[in-house]
Parts: sequence; C-alpha cells; structure tokens
Amino acid sequence: MGCNRNCGLIAGAAIGAVLAVFGGVLVPVGDMLIEKTVKKEAVLEEGTIAFKNWVKTDTDVYRQFWIFDVQNPEEVEVHSSKIKVKQRGPYTYRVRYLAKENITQDPETHTVSFLQPNGAIFEPSLSVGTEDDTFTILNLAIAAIPHLYPNSFIQGILNSLIKKSKSSMFQNRTLKELLWGYTDPFLNLVPYPVTTTVGVFYPYNNTADGVYKVFNGKDDISKVAIIDTYKGKKHLSYWASYCDMINGTDAASFPPFIEKTRVLQFFSSDICRSFYAVFGAEINLKGIPVYRFVLPSRIFASPLQNPDNHCFCTEKLLSKNCTLYGVLDISKCKEGKPVYISLPHFLHASPEIAEPVEGLSPNEEEHSTYLDVEPVTGFTLQFAKRLQINILVKPARKIEALKHLKQNYLVPILWLNETATIADEKEAMFIDQVTRKINLLRLVQIIFRSIGTVMFVAFMISYCACRVGC
Repeated sequence: MGCNRNCGLIAGAAIGAVLAVFGGVLVPVGDMLIEKTVKKEAVLEEGTIAFKNWVKTDTDVYRQFWIFDVQNPEEVEVHSSKIKVKQRGPYTYRVRYLAKENITQDPETHTVSFLQPNGAIFEPSLSVGTEDDTFTILNLAIAAIPHLYPNSFIQGILNSLIKKSKSSMFQNRTLKELLWGYTDPFLNLVPYPVTTTVGVFYPYNNTADGVYKVFNGKDDISKVAIIDTYKGKKHLSYWASYCDMINGTDAASFPPFIEKTRVLQFFSSDICRSFYAVFGAEINLKGIPVYRFVLPSRIFASPLQNPDNHCFCTEKLLSKNCTLYGVLDISKCKEGKPVYISLPHFLHASPEIAEPVEGLSPNEEEHSTYLDVEPVTGFTLQFAKRLQINILVKPARKIEALKHLKQNYLVPILWLNETATIADEKEAMFIDQVTRKINLLRLVQIIFRSIGTVMFVAFMISYCACRVGC
C-alpha cells in the first residue's frame, strides 16, 4: 500500500516536471512560430498583410493646421516692433488617402519602387472655420527677395514693381490661398519668366512624392521598408557629410522585433532630412501594447550641445555662428527661399529666437512628435508629427517694405500636426490576428509552467513527508 502511494507521488512529481519542462520548451518554440509568421507577413510583396496596408492605408491620416495671425502688421513694418501673433486653428485636411502608384518589384535587389500621390481634402467637421477664413500673414514673395536677389541694383528694380503692385511686408490671405497657392500681384508684374503662384505647400494636389525604392524584406526582414534610394539617389545633396544620408523608413512601419534600445530612423521629404526617435514609454493603445518613441530635443540642438548636428548648421547669421538651437534651415531644398523648420511655438529653441515674437506658448504635450509602434510587427499604429514653418525676414535698404526693419525676424507662419490612430475595425483585426495569438501562446506557456512546477513541488513534498513518516 505504501509502495503504491509512493509510486503515485513520484509519478505525479514526474508529470509535473514534464509539464514544467514542456511549458519551458514552448517559450522558444512559440517565439520561433511567432517569428516565422511575422517574417512571412511583414514582407512587402503581394498577398501579405504588410503589403496590403502598405499600398493603401485603411487608417485616416489628418493634417491639422494652426495659422499665426499677425495682430500688428503696420507697427512691425514701420517701427520694427515685436510681432504679435494669435494662433487660429485647427483647420483639418485628410491626407495620404491615395494608394501608391507605379509599384515595381525588383527580384534581384529585393526592392520595391513606388510613387506616393499627394492629395488633401478639407474636413469642415474637424475645423474651426472654412477655407475662406482670412489671416494677416507675412508676404512670402517680398520676404524672399533679399535672399534670392542680394544685389542692391536688382532689389531697386524689384522695389518699383512692389510699389506698383501695392504690396507690403504683410498681406491678407485666405487659408486656401496660404496653403495651396495664390497668384502674387508683385510677381505677376515681373517681366522675365518666374513662377507667379505662391503658397506654403504649392504645388501639392495632383503631385507625387518619390520615386522611392525600399527593401521588401524578402531576403532580410531586418531591412524591410528601409529606403534604398529617393528619386534615384542615396543622398540628398542638401547637407554636408552624413547629414545628407537618407536613413530608415518613411515611419509608417519599421523592421519587426523592436527592442526598447533601438533607435528608430526615418526620412521626411517634407523637411528634407532624416530623423530619429528614441524609446519613451510603454502604453496601451486600444488594447494593443505598443512602444512610444519620441523625437528627442537633441534633434534640433546646436553643434555645441550635439556635435552630430554640425553639418545641419548652414546659415551663420541667424544661428549666431551655430550657437543657437531649435531651428533648421532648409532653404537649400526650397530653391533658396528662407524657410526654417522648428517644433511648434519654438519648443526646445533658444530664447533669442522667439524673443521678437509675442503670443507663443510652447508645450511639450501638445507640440512634441511621437510614434506608437507595435514591437513584434514593427507597424506604426499611432503617430503625431508636429512641425512649424517659419520664414526668415531681414532688413533690405532698397526694398521699401523692409527698409525700416532693425533686426532679423524668424516669422512663424503656421504649425501642423499630422496624425493618425489605428481604426477600430483594423484594431480588431490586429488584435485577432496578432495580439490575441501572441497572448494566448504566452498564456499557455505560463499555465503549463505554473501547473507543472506546483505539481512537482507538491508531490515531492508529499513523497518526502511520507518517507519520513514511514
């Protein structure tokens, strides 16, 4: 009888040990199954989940605009006063709703090339007004003259045309005109051929970004979606040294199996450079665990703070010989126009840059950029890209509209928030096909290991107790 009982206890302990070992074995086996599935579905080729979402996103992407309405234009132009601005917005457009075009796979290089068509549809229900709302803003054409035509003789000739067109340093424009273009009265009088249409994003609709060539991941999943070339080039020709490199993806997705220590690199053609984001926090997005990666303040730091940024400093006057921080001169990729990029409200910028402007309130929560990435698949499920567009205005003796200025002004025109969150139906599909399967597998692993360990310990204790009692 005692022997049977001892044998039963030993058998129970053995079963527990087997269950615990089986649960342990399930960990690498399960991870291997997950890895195999993800590697298959993350490849950018016909028939995969990644390819379907890559060709045309099912998630609505919105671009919100806040316009800086100038409250004291005459005081600035005549007395070189501080610029008083009032933020108005959001005005919202739906973007990135068009499918990629000219998709061509190259089996030899394991790349896929494409064009990304541009389009913007105004969303009245998500806006504070209409596209006909009017703002007092900087005259973009006049502000550009001293930069494009530094010769004083040419400036004198252009000044006569400015006066004839009754143009001044500031102008009134509708939202639609400011964003997408208007015929400038001064440029319309210029006798030689010039583009007479001016707009912050002109031209945009019915244009395309690219050609992009990205790795499809078929031979190496760690390279999937990473840009190989942009417009046929591996470098931009705007910056010196490594700053000119095209790094990472377009930020819509990244190679899978992301660790918190990874630095996510991505390229933005809008602002003519590559960026990077670092891990910020773990969050739960509609039931899906994601890693939030944030754009660090070091991105726009001066070379004194971040030596890696030395090749982004191209304009010595505004930056005070590269000692100021918080703005990026992108004039070289904007045909010489004095366009500068910053975070909204000059967040993380030198106080001297915002000093000539009143009405700004930088806020980390509202004005920072982040990406919420599902770490197993590498898909970006939510993001907010926030940037401000500024124009550098400097005094010009030969141009009446600018001759009274006593200092340089970095005039904020608008800031934008391009944002998207995984749609509810797509979220349900993602949870069903990815999150739930991963969680179920890990739950089975835990159950087997826990039950097996408890059984083994309990039966062994009972066996030892019986031996002592005997």
